[in-house]
Amino acid sequence: MSIGKYIAPLRLEMNSQDERRKIETIRQLPIKILQIGGGNFLRGFFDWMIYESINQGKYHGSIALTPPTPNGAIKLKQLAEQDGLYTLITRGLQQGEVIEEKSIIPVFKTFIDPYTEWEQFLQLAELESLDIIISNTTEAGLAYEPIHYTEGEPLLNYPARLTVFLYRRFQHFAGSLEHGLLILPCELIEHNGDLLKQYVLRYAKEFGLGADFVRWIEQSQRFLNNLVDRIVPGMPPEEEYQRLANQYGYEDPFINTAEPYHLWAIQGDPELDKRLPLAQIGLNVHWVKDLQPFQERKVRILNGAHTLMTPVGLWYSKVTVRDVMEDTKLSDWVMSTITKEVIPALTLDEKELHAYATATFERFRNPYLEHRLQDIALNSLSKFKTRILPTLKAYSEKYNQLPAEIVYSFAALVLLYRTQSVEDGQSYQTQIPSGTLITIKDNKRYLQRLAEYWQQPQLANVVTSILADQQIWDEDLTEIEGLAKAIVSNIQLLEEAQL
Repeated sequence: MSIGKYIAPLRLEMNSQDERRKIETIRQLPIKILQIGGGNFLRGFFDWMIYESINQGKYHGSIALTPPTPNGAIKLKQLAEQDGLYTLITRGLQQGEVIEEKSIIPVFKTFIDPYTEWEQFLQLAELESLDIIISNTTEAGLAYEPIHYTEGEPLLNYPARLTVFLYRRFQHFAGSLEHGLLILPCELIEHNGDLLKQYVLRYAKEFGLGADFVRWIEQSQRFLNNLVDRIVPGMPPEEEYQRLANQYGYEDPFINTAEPYHLWAIQGDPELDKRLPLAQIGLNVHWVKDLQPFQERKVRILNGAHTLMTPVGLWYSKVTVRDVMEDTKLSDWVMSTITKEVIPALTLDEKELHAYATATFERFRNPYLEHRLQDIALNSLSKFKTRILPTLKAYSEKYNQLPAEIVYSFAALVLLYRTQSVEDGQSYQTQIPSGTLITIKDNKRYLQRLAEYWQQPQLANVVTSILADQQIWDEDLTEIEGLAKAIVSNIQLLEEAQL
């Protein structure tokens, strides 16, 4: 990103003498971490955590960075050219106060492109100091595909590449169980560690790497399931970037932004915090036996609140999550629904759930985030099915009555899907009370069927047809007593613009 007048790019020598000395000290630390992926998220989450731990004198290692795909080689080179440094701005609301903090993160020691430097990449496996492998290759990168492996040729598939990397370590250290690694895939997939291990074991067998190697993986390598949570928007908009570049006195094409909130739940022995000392320095990192409570509260409260508010917010002409939270009636409705209907339907610790909900509402009010409701609305039917319906059913079973506000949101969703086909069925639009047309993006077959249902003259028949569609919901929702009638009543309220 270029600005009007020339400003020098970020370099080591631009820092003060004390800062340069500190950065050089970090660079002398042994490589303990191999990082697959240098995108916004890992740089605004994991790399920041490592820097915080180094600053507090708890961690004594640096990072070797490699790109997840060949397309990342250019950015890898650019980051290396600015001495591996980048700016992180942490900003948002924290305990009701607006904060903005700037750090220059210097945790990268070496940069290797495995697609053109395959042998150098494999040589990292021979490092005695290496202890952790972390990745964020996106959900598409954590996948199995049939591969014909030719020794000496780089592999594009991450699990396959990791398999060969581990095999080099196995060979170099003669199968020593003392040289096992912590392997942390941060891709947003449930059981991500188990899945990666499954793929590695499969490739080990398909590549003919031997039973001893397979046993070594089973006995010494720890593939850890984990859940990450932090909003990392990345590069600021152009106008703001220009202001920051002038303020800081340097250009940084890798400048990154992140919200203050962060959570990392790792399924593993708390003793592992000695190897990766993050919880002990006060970061919101948890070593746990079971990830399910963390996943459930995130899906039901954070993701659930997004899914609940979106159809209602769009109906009332709101554009972003923050718009909803700045509207007193709507924000009260969102918070009341979560605290009075969602949390009571969960079986987790109520105090922790309320604390998590409070933090979530604060995140929604972050003045630096522009989270568009129409973006959240993508595939709302499947989101409602996985995030909201379990709560609706659990609440109904527990209290023998429907959760009124969740039903109101459900009615808004049904009403929002009162669409008409445009562009010969290529897209579907709905009209909200303001007269604005909104494009609804979802499964085309679902959209087509819902548009047909809405052609029926009686609202009760429309709602019954939609709720009974088992292809959408995987069950017949008309069997939930009173639900169809309640949705009809709430649609009538919505059409009268009543909250």
